[in-house]
Amino acid sequence: WVGAPCGSHGPYVFYRAFRFQRRGGGRARVLSLGDFFFVRCRAEEPACIAELQLLWEERTSRQLLSSAKLYFLPEDTPQGRTSDHGEDEVIAVSEKVTVKLEDLAKWAQSDFSKWKCGFRAEPVKPMDVGKNGQKEALMRYRQSTLNSGLNFKDILKEKADLGEDDEDSNLLILSYPQYCRYRSMLKRIQDKPSSILTDQFVLALGGIAVTSKNPQIFYCRDTFDHPTLIENESICDEF
Repeated sequence: WVGAPCGSHGPYVFYRAFRFQRRGGGRARVLSLGDFFFVRCRAEEPACIAELQLLWEERTSRQLLSSAKLYFLPEDTPQGRTSDHGEDEVIAVSEKVTVKLEDLAKWAQSDFSKWKCGFRAEPVKPMDVGKNGQKEALMRYRQSTLNSGLNFKDILKEKADLGEDDEDSNLLILSYPQYCRYRSMLKRIQDKPSSILTDQFVLALGGIAVTSKNPQIFYCRDTFDHPTLIENESICDEF
C-alpha cells in the first residue's frame, strides 16, 4: 500500500493507492483511486481501460483487493461498432470487477503502445504557483470532484518521486455531457492568447483541467454485459 489507510469497516481496511513492480525489473508504478489505465484481462482478449474505484485489505484472509470498472471500444463488444458510436466512445461493462492486486498488476503489464484511439488534447498550463492561493484552491477542487474529497498529496509526491511519465497517467473517460462541454470549450478558446489558457479560465468555462502532455480523452454513455468476464479466474466475486 501507499499511504495510510483512509477508512475501515469490520474486517476491511481501505486505502487510496498501491505500488507494484513492472515486469522485467523496471521502475515501480503507483495506481491510485480514480486512475484510468490500460489492462488486458487475458492474453487473447482485447485491451481495455480500467477505472480504479476501491482498494482494500481483508484482514482475516490477508487478501489485498481492488474493485474496478472496465471500458471497451465498441468494436470489442458483442454488438460491435455501429454508426451511432462516436469516434472517442467507449462502453462500460455493466458489473464492476473485484480482482486481487497481484492479478490487477499483471493485467496492467501488457504492451499497449498500439492503442491509438481517443481524442488527443493539448494540455492547459497550470496557473502560477502561489498566486493568491489559487493553486491551493484548484487542488482542493480536484480532490473534491475527482477523488471524493480524499487528500492525495502524499500519493502524488510518491508518483513524482518514482518519475512516472505522462504515458502512465494520460487517460481520461468523461460522461457524454462533460465530453461535449470539453470539446466546445476547446473550440471556444482555440484562438485565444496563451496567457489566459490556464486551469482557472478553463474551469470557469465548464471545462476540465488536463495537465498531462498528450492526454487521450474518451466518453462513455452506455453499458453492456460482457459474455466471458465471469469465467476469468482472476475475478474474485467471493470477496
